[in-house]
Amino acid sequence: MENTENVIIEIRAGTGGEESALFANDLFRAYSKYSIIKGWGQKILESKPTDIGGIKEVIFELSGPNAFKEMQHEGGVHRVQRIPKTEKKDRVHTSTITVAVFAKPKISEVNNIRSDELRVDFFRSSGPGGQNVNKRETAVRITHIPSGLVVASQTERDQFKNKENALIILQARLTKLKEKQSFEKLDEARRTQVKWAKRSDKIRTYNYPQNRITDHRIQKSWHNLEEIMEGNFSKITKAFENITELKD
Repeated sequence: MENTENVIIEIRAGTGGEESALFANDLFRAYSKYSIIKGWGQKILESKPTDIGGIKEVIFELSGPNAFKEMQHEGGVHRVQRIPKTEKKDRVHTSTITVAVFAKPKISEVNNIRSDELRVDFFRSSGPGGQNVNKRETAVRITHIPSGLVVASQTERDQFKNKENALIILQARLTKLKEKQSFEKLDEARRTQVKWAKRSDKIRTYNYPQNRITDHRIQKSWHNLEEIMEGNFSKITKAFENITELKD
């Protein structure tokens, strides 16, 4: 992976219904607070909120010194164990969300996407519950015909800016897809040498009753969970500074 300072992060709600969406928002908030502490810039490229304060999906860019280097190990399945706000019997629920991390593509890469391979649709932006929040069709959906990848952006009130955001997301996903396809062509011995960094399994557990975060790849735990979720992620990012191989 080329050396870059900007990173695109995608957080999606997984299993657990509304509680999963609430935790997706909590983790996004934690990353946002960490970016403020680090002095990084942040730009939301796409967001799908829920009615009760959660998010189904959010895609955002962090820009600044070492942003990609520090956030690259956040990709994977994050599991949370806690009593949801929607729980009436004080039972602990287990939910999951997924995080994907991409290096921000260069402008030249974005501009090189062939227009004849794209289908661009415009529609009205929608808020929680699906209601239209804009009378003009400023939201943009782009389909990359050869790969079947579909991306959308509706965070801006300007159609051109939403298209620009969608193209950035598309190029980031295309780059990741090509890396994965190249890796899958390698034989097993070479795969071991390359040590593909993508991990689709559970990478981390946030256990609220025990006030503990555990990263299963490096078998390390941290207490003061609430403090970490307020943006003090340096405890975790520093633990990966000298890690060259992650546990499967």
